[in-house]
Amino acid sequence: MSFFSDFAQDLNILYHLVKPIQGSNHQERLESFYGGQAQGYDKFRKRLLQGREELYQSLIEYPGDIWLDLGGGTGANLESIGDRLTKFQKFYIVDLCPSLLEIAQERIIANKWSNVETVEADVTQFTPPEKVVDIVTFSYSLTMIPDWFAAIDRAYNLLKPDGIIGVVDFYVSRKYPIKQWSSHSWLSRNFWPAWFGKDNVFLSTEHAPYLHYRFESIQFIERMSTIPFLPGVKVPYYLFIGRKK
Repeated sequence: MSFFSDFAQDLNILYHLVKPIQGSNHQERLESFYGGQAQGYDKFRKRLLQGREELYQSLIEYPGDIWLDLGGGTGANLESIGDRLTKFQKFYIVDLCPSLLEIAQERIIANKWSNVETVEADVTQFTPPEKVVDIVTFSYSLTMIPDWFAAIDRAYNLLKPDGIIGVVDFYVSRKYPIKQWSSHSWLSRNFWPAWFGKDNVFLSTEHAPYLHYRFESIQFIERMSTIPFLPGVKVPYYLFIGRKK
């Protein structure tokens, strides 16, 4: 029964990946895309969105009290941290999609995370009550934020001096990238933005360069991720950890 249930969830998610997205603003479009697939979201994305656990387990080692997860969705990333979440005074999951935040709230209750709070807000405008934070993360959310540069600037402004930012996301390289960085083929640089763009996921050549411009790079890793149901097909993604200059 579990196999058929999982298969049915996968079919539902695949349907939402191809059905037209509706809405007159960003929040409505997010809800149109995720509303009908929120329940099966995490299981499917775990096979697609790689590097998340590695990023969060690395960031938990940094000191601090306030962690801001921008575009945090269902809060699944927190499960890779486990009991070590208790070292933080507050962990905010900020997202604009109500359906995903409902799942996050269920997860908070199930795990008894007393220091975790969901916030429905535009990540480019949200300010926590503490005013400054120690860690900010974007886990496959930067590609879904129209004003991504404003989101990065917001993270920079909210971070305390020497605060840490962590990002993991899909991307494509510039035609002529920095010498030591990966160089993607013409096909990759054109195919993947078109493929993901139909679901309002916008792969960019400029995310990684702008992060390096804004922050002191601690770690930058470029890899390839497999695609569910497409054996042998891989999409580029990166993992970035930086410090506020």
